[in-house]
Amino acid sequence: MATLPQIAVLEAGIFVKTQYIPRLAEISHLFCLKYIWSCSEESSRGAVEIAKQHFPGVECKWGDQGLNDIVQDSSLIGTAVVLAGQVQVDISLKLLKAGKHVIQEKPAATSIPEIETALASYKSVCTNPGQPIWAVAENYRFEPAFVESKKLVAGVGDMMNVQVIIEGSMNSSNPYFSSSWRRNFEGGFILDMGVHFIAGLRMMVGCEVTSVSAITSHIDRTLPPPDIISSNFKLENGCSGVFVMVVSSSSPKIIWRVVGSKGTVQVERGKVDGKHGYLVSLYSADGQCKSTFHPFCGVHEELKFFIHDIVQANLKGNGYEAEPRSSFVEGARDVAVLEAMLESGSKGGTLVNVKKF
Repeated sequence: MATLPQIAVLEAGIFVKTQYIPRLAEISHLFCLKYIWSCSEESSRGAVEIAKQHFPGVECKWGDQGLNDIVQDSSLIGTAVVLAGQVQVDISLKLLKAGKHVIQEKPAATSIPEIETALASYKSVCTNPGQPIWAVAENYRFEPAFVESKKLVAGVGDMMNVQVIIEGSMNSSNPYFSSSWRRNFEGGFILDMGVHFIAGLRMMVGCEVTSVSAITSHIDRTLPPPDIISSNFKLENGCSGVFVMVVSSSSPKIIWRVVGSKGTVQVERGKVDGKHGYLVSLYSADGQCKSTFHPFCGVHEELKFFIHDIVQANLKGNGYEAEPRSSFVEGARDVAVLEAMLESGSKGGTLVNVKKF
């Protein structure tokens, strides 16, 4: 029987406890979780207590020494980096330089300059193209709703218009509301949350955003600025669209809508039979509507693909191509769109071209 690959999870916060550990538990037959690391011993031990229900052999690591232990542990082939946005890239590169495959939480980076530096550093440490693997955990690209909607969009004729409307619920009842790193983040919640919605947009339309013109504002003073963005955008296929995001609204609603010459495809976040997910609707030219509900499963899927990729990369070595939806470059493109919107907003709506990666 083949030895299971060993991985470590770096950080022990809310998302690790509520998403990473449960989702990893669903695929626990595919790998061995060796360590959970955090800055503090208390935090690490708290997450390990939860994880031990599914991974009885998992160990605590904390602080600088614990991080060095993980970097130097040759038995580890993969790591999940779920840290504050400001430090993720540096830690990921440290692990990559040690030869470990990395899946890093979104956003891919905090800015275009950081992305450019990160890509140059990654290229210098790659023993072969794409090795070790640097993945970004953008679960929206793995949600079946967006996989299906992309196929449906291809069948609605010429693309006429695209609308993305995000009315979020980032208020004091949200567990991430008090997150200090998000509040000290350039772009605040717009960038941290917004990469998800841009990923969904890019997945649906199947092409890149080339230019934007945006207006930003700051209304809710309990949130870092800006908390509202309204942007026109142009796609490389010539189609135009609108992206509107309100970080905190009293009536949350999240919709992506692609209008074609022969029909319209809409993805709306919602809840059916107690399950949260997305309703995908196809409106045909004859007035008919067909809808399918897809419960959330993107985190499960992205982690499953990452484990598969690191196993295959270790077996096949040179020439193995990892899942492209997870690539660091894909995450960088999400950030580039939002950074262009934020730049345009800071200049009163000036047209800004999106940086290409």
